[in-house]
Amino acid sequence: MQVLRSRRVVTPEGIRPAAIWIRDGKIVNVGDWADVPDREVIVDYGELAILPGIVDTHVHLNEPGRTEWEGFATATTAAAIGGVTTLVDMPLNSIPATTTREAFAAKRAAAKGQCAVDVGFWGGVVPGNQGELAGLVEDGVLGFKCFLVESGVPEFGWVGETELAAAMQVLARLGRPLLVHAEVAGPIDAVDVSGMDPHRYATYLASRPPAAEEQAIELVIRLCRATGVHAHIVHHSAASALPLLRAARAEGLQLTAETCPHYLHFTAETIPDGATPFKCAPPIRDAANREALWAALAEGVLDFIASDHSPCTPGLKAIEAGDFMSAWGGVAGLQLALSIVWTEAHARGHGLEQIATWMCERPARFAGLAQRKGKIAFGRDADLVIFADAETQTVTPNGVHHRHKVTPYLGETLRGVVHATYLRGTRVAEGGRALATDRGELL
Repeated sequence: MQVLRSRRVVTPEGIRPAAIWIRDGKIVNVGDWADVPDREVIVDYGELAILPGIVDTHVHLNEPGRTEWEGFATATTAAAIGGVTTLVDMPLNSIPATTTREAFAAKRAAAKGQCAVDVGFWGGVVPGNQGELAGLVEDGVLGFKCFLVESGVPEFGWVGETELAAAMQVLARLGRPLLVHAEVAGPIDAVDVSGMDPHRYATYLASRPPAAEEQAIELVIRLCRATGVHAHIVHHSAASALPLLRAARAEGLQLTAETCPHYLHFTAETIPDGATPFKCAPPIRDAANREALWAALAEGVLDFIASDHSPCTPGLKAIEAGDFMSAWGGVAGLQLALSIVWTEAHARGHGLEQIATWMCERPARFAGLAQRKGKIAFGRDADLVIFADAETQTVTPNGVHHRHKVTPYLGETLRGVVHATYLRGTRVAEGGRALATDRGELL
């Protein structure tokens, strides 16, 4: 047995001095700081905070098929260095996409033996694969993702209302959530930006109006009400759609929503023209929108935070051309998510307890992993983050461990530094470097 202790352990009951007893990768006791067994290994972290390992339920690993974009080895290593101990892989942008049992088997085979942290998987809902859903659940997917608008890759088609309703009925019976990219094409197609400068961020922002999110969420709510499925809005951006989520919650519908670090950190007003690493869909909106998202998190209208780590090759980001309209849309930020969120949360008076709720407990529960992940409590996996919440760091290319260094966070000074990460009691990262890269399990 080993014991980790600190004067500041983030437990479900609050932050307190505590000793965490670990045996066979599990937490077997969370006792008082001085309550430690004789003749056991004790690691005392003093005043450093100990948090549950971060659970990131929205990550694009892109393997097999587009490993030049990212991959299991690089992404999970970066995750471990950043305090993420569990992530859930999106069904795109791998080739094949995770929309059939055969494709899911290929993805698990690709992941085997090269994961530094634990990895679960979402399946995909696309036109024509309704007959695959039950089998994918049987094989172990945790839920499903769909798009209501073009996804950006040809192998992952979007679904219309009829296909969406049919899939929701199946998933309601199977007891699995449906994650929805909540934008629809109508409001996007209605905007003509052809005469605007594609190098200006304002042009891209205008091309993805809030109405696209609003109308998508209205559709999801209506079908959620009709089918009883647990629907989940991914990467929520538009503050104008928050009243719809609030009303659905008040009605008692099974509708949850996440937002992302980039929406909580950046603002449209400060994005330089030509800076394509900031491009994502839905887009980063203005400062007032950002504050409304923070208020919605505090209120519980938004349930949790996930990175939506969606990298690509530097060439696809059109960095040299600086053309927002042709660049791939996706922000790379998996490794940095904890520090990004803590920087902004601390500035608004939130504590580490809220970080544990938004980035550990609620995402673990959403993904069906609450019996193992998300809390420092008896019986849970000993997934732990040693976090210096008062230290600062400036993001440099050498410090980024994703496959590519392309990220809008370069040069940002962030509050909070991960000193070490433990996966089921094994220290897998420390001081900005990985110590073990193959300890992750496929969930």
